[in-house]
Amino acid sequence: MARSLSERMQYEELRTLAFGSIAAGYTGIGTSLEYPARITKIQNLTNVTLLFSVGGVLDNDIIPPNGFALLDAKSNDFYLAEGDRIYVKIYDDAPTEGIVAVTSIYGVSE
Repeated sequence: MARSLSERMQYEELRTLAFGSIAAGYTGIGTSLEYPARITKIQNLTNVTLLFSVGGVLDNDIIPPNGFALLDAKSNDFYLAEGDRIYVKIYDDAPTEGIVAVTSIYGVSE
């Protein structure tokens, strides 16, 4: 008996921002989400601690150097909305190497 699956996992294009573009005020990491995100991974691949925001106004998360945040919204029936955008800014020191990256995964009905 074949198993019936209702949704297939689909990735949006990876969003990145180089260390030289990270400033004291919030800067968007790539473009806004095209689809509601079920799973989102935010990576700080720089050499300093950084602040992150959904919307670019409030500080929502802090990620240490070479750290990440994994938001598994689907497991709690949450999601980041289509049109939401992830932003980053300096916490204490400006990075001198690396990137930040946002991976977004959404569901496609089959």
